[in-house]
Amino acid sequence: MKIVVLDGHTANPGDLSWAPLESFGQLTVWPRTPPEQVVQRAQHADVIVVNKVVIGPSELEQLPQLKLICVLATGMNNIDLEAAQQRGIPVKNVKGYSTYSVAQHVFALLLALTNKVAAHNAQVQQGAWSRSPDWCFTLGTIPELRGKCMGIIGLGAIGTAVANVAQAIGMKVMAFRKKPQRGAPPGVQLATLEEVFRKSDVLSLHVPLTRQTHHLIRNEHLRLMKPTALLINTGRGGLVHEQHLADALQQGLIAGAALDVLAEEPPRRGSPLIGLPNCIITPHMAWATREARQRLIQGVARNIAEWLAKRKARE
Repeated sequence: MKIVVLDGHTANPGDLSWAPLESFGQLTVWPRTPPEQVVQRAQHADVIVVNKVVIGPSELEQLPQLKLICVLATGMNNIDLEAAQQRGIPVKNVKGYSTYSVAQHVFALLLALTNKVAAHNAQVQQGAWSRSPDWCFTLGTIPELRGKCMGIIGLGAIGTAVANVAQAIGMKVMAFRKKPQRGAPPGVQLATLEEVFRKSDVLSLHVPLTRQTHHLIRNEHLRLMKPTALLINTGRGGLVHEQHLADALQQGLIAGAALDVLAEEPPRRGSPLIGLPNCIITPHMAWATREARQRLIQGVARNIAEWLAKRKARE
């Protein structure tokens, strides 16, 4: 069996092994593949593994040998699922591999906003502490998170993990979920979307990007929030109307934001949020701990193994 990984660099830049996939047959790994080379590189593959490479009807039509598509991610919006189904090609993703890594990054972003560790370190390195007349100094007021309200929009696996960490450090947790009948973890108060916007001291987004959630963070909701509130987005860039958020940050409608995702990635044309002093941006890295990426590769291997087992059972 021939397996081709079309864009493997982000999942494995060299610190992990592809051995779990090599065990199934001949493996070819491309760090990146431009759109015009997708068909050429995948021409003789039985299985292709993609992260963000787009596979549409045109590509599928030119890959008659293709039998399985594995996605090195949870989201599958880069695959034309209907076209794949019409050709009888299953598409498999990996769920839950990054839950704890993303929750960890949520609090890294939150603490970057509140404790400003990087900014304080920069001042120390530049000699500010050495010149200080006092034995300590701060760059501004540092809030204690205990007792503050962590608002969560979306109570899936990641949202629930964030809720657990928030409670562990003494925060109150309020959450909105699309289907409230599913209930909530112990200690988490379910609320309407408007209540979450109004009452949150910290608001963290954990919903998929759909027509309904596109630009969920926009003027009308930002104006409901406290002027001291902080927004964190580790979901999808499209959840936020970037110009509306930039305006809100500049006007003091909310105090700060920390984002791991943007509407355009990489932001080739820039973003109104880049350069704002009260907005922290990281390059879509919340998912990318070594352990999460290892689980991701193992998850793809499990998907191939399960697919092979089903094929053998039909033969």
